[in-house]
Amino acid sequence: MAWKTLDEVDLAGKVVLVRVDINVPVENGQVTDATRIEKIVPTVRDILEKGGKPVLLAHFGRPKGQVVPELSLKQLVPALQTALGVPVKFAEDCIGGPAKRAVSALEPGEVLLLENTRFHAGEETNDPQLAASMGALGEVYVNDAFSAAHRAHASTEGITHVLPSVAGRLMEAELKALNAALGNPERPVTAVVGGAKVSTKLDLLGNLVAKVNHLVIGGGMANTFLVAQGIDVGKSLAEHDMADTAREIMDKAKTAGCTIHLPVDVVVAREFKAGAENETVANDACPPDAMILDAGPDSVAEIIKVFEGSKTLIWNGPLGAFEIAPFDAATNAAAAKAAELTREGKLISVAGGGDTVAALNKADAAKDFTYISTAGGAFLEWMEGKELPGVAALERS
Repeated sequence: MAWKTLDEVDLAGKVVLVRVDINVPVENGQVTDATRIEKIVPTVRDILEKGGKPVLLAHFGRPKGQVVPELSLKQLVPALQTALGVPVKFAEDCIGGPAKRAVSALEPGEVLLLENTRFHAGEETNDPQLAASMGALGEVYVNDAFSAAHRAHASTEGITHVLPSVAGRLMEAELKALNAALGNPERPVTAVVGGAKVSTKLDLLGNLVAKVNHLVIGGGMANTFLVAQGIDVGKSLAEHDMADTAREIMDKAKTAGCTIHLPVDVVVAREFKAGAENETVANDACPPDAMILDAGPDSVAEIIKVFEGSKTLIWNGPLGAFEIAPFDAATNAAAAKAAELTREGKLISVAGGGDTVAALNKADAAKDFTYISTAGGAFLEWMEGKELPGVAALERS
C-alpha cells in the first residue's frame, strides 16, 4: 500500500489529531444510531495503547461556515464516552485558544473532541491557514474518515501538508477491502449495480464495464436497459431518454469482454404497495398497465450461477423495490447466496451505499460479507474510478 498506517509511526507522548466521521443521527440531543461512533473505536484505542493523546476532528451536519448551536459536536460526548470507555473532553473550537488550552490540559488516557470543523468557512474551501491552525495543535495526523475522503477539505487534505500523516484502522480496512475488490482483485469479478436511474450512475457503469467480468444490472436501471433493447416496460420506472446511453454502455461492455446481465423474467404489479397482487412474466411481457418491481426467479437463478463462478463481488444497489414485500425477493435471494459463498471462503464480497447496506441488512446477509462500506459518496466515487483527495493526500504524505 502507498500509505502509512498506525504501525509505522511513534505515538508515545504525542498529541495525535484524528479525523473521524461521527456525523450520526441525533434526535432531541440523543444519538439514535451510534454505528459510525463505534467504527472509530479501534483507532482511538490503538492510539491510547501506543501512548498517544487522541484529539478528534470531525464535522457534523451542514452549518455552511456558521456557528449553529444545534450542530455542536458537544452533544456527542456521552455517546463517545460510552463507546470508548474513557473520559472524553470537549473544546468549544477546533482552532485557537479554546482548542490549545484543551489540548494542553489533556491527561494520558483521555480523549479530546474538538468543535465542528464546518463552523469555519475555510474547512470546505480547504483553506491553508485553517489547516495550519488545526495542524498546530498536534504532532501526528491520522485520517480515519474514508467517508469524507472524496472531499478536499482542510481537515482531510490541507492538514496533510502540515503534519506527518497516516491512515487509521477504519481507513486502512476500507482501502484494503476496496483494493481487493477493484484494485488488484481475484478474477472473475462480478459487480451488481442497482438503483432507480442510469443517469446517476453513468460514470460508475462506464468504469465498471472496463474492469469487471460480469455486470448485473437491477432496479429501475434495468428497465432503462430493457427499453434500449426495444422492450416495452409498461408503466415501469425507466429513463426513456437514456436509451442511447444504455446502448453505448452495452457496446463498451462487449468491446471490453464484460457480460451484462439483465432480468430475463420480471415481477410486475399494478400498484406499488406491500402485498400488492403481482405476477411473474418474461422481461418482454410486462402488461401496458403494470410496472416492473423486481427481478423474477429465473433471473435470480442466473445471478446465482454468475456468483458461483466468481471470485470477487462488488455490490451497489438493490435488484428491485426491496423496501416492501414481495418485491424484495430477488435482492434477498441473491444476497443470501453471496453471503453463503463468502462464509464458505469462495467469494470476496464488498458492498457499499446507503440503500445497499439497508437491503443487505434486511436480507440478514450483511454480517457475512467480507466488507460493508458505510461511506456513501466516497464509495461511489471510488467505484467510478475517481481519485479521492483524502486518500491521495495520505499516499503523498
